[in-house]
Amino acid sequence: MPRVRLIDENGEMVGILPVREALTRASKVGLDLIEISPSSVPPVVKILDYGKFNYEQQKKRNEARKKRKIIEIKEVKVRPNIGENDYQVKMRAIKSFIGEGNKVKITLRFRGREMAHQELGSKLLDRIRNDLENQVKIEQMPRCENRQMIMVLAPS
Repeated sequence: MPRVRLIDENGEMVGILPVREALTRASKVGLDLIEISPSSVPPVVKILDYGKFNYEQQKKRNEARKKRKIIEIKEVKVRPNIGENDYQVKMRAIKSFIGEGNKVKITLRFRGREMAHQELGSKLLDRIRNDLENQVKIEQMPRCENRQMIMVLAPS
C-alpha cells in the first residue's frame, strides 16, 4: 500500500500514513490533499485549499518574472581609423552598457581599400579588449564577416 508523509492544515507534521487515510483526513476538514514534494521518499503531501495554493504559486511565478533581468545586446560601431576623442566617447558608451549588465557587440566596418589593412582593425579591437580587460569577458573573439570584424563582450 502506498504511503505518504502528511502535513496537516496547520502546517504540523503528522507522519507517514497510507494514502487512503491521508485522503479521508483531508475530506474531514473539507480541504484538498496536495502533493508538495513528489520526488522525496515517501512523497510529501499537505492538506490545503487547492484554489489558495494555486493562487500562491501564481504569485510566486509573477514575482520571479518581475525580478528577472533581460540582457540586451547593445551594438557599438567603430572604424579602423577612429580618432582618439571618438575612441574615448565609444569607450564611455561601452562602459555604461557593461555597467548596466548588457552585452556589447563591437562592429568594426571596413570601407574600400581599408580591407587591405585588416591588421589595423584587429589592433583596434585588441586595444578595446586591453582597455576593458578587468571589466568584461570576451564572449566572442574578433572574427571577420565580409567587410566587417565583430567582437562580443559580456560583463564579467
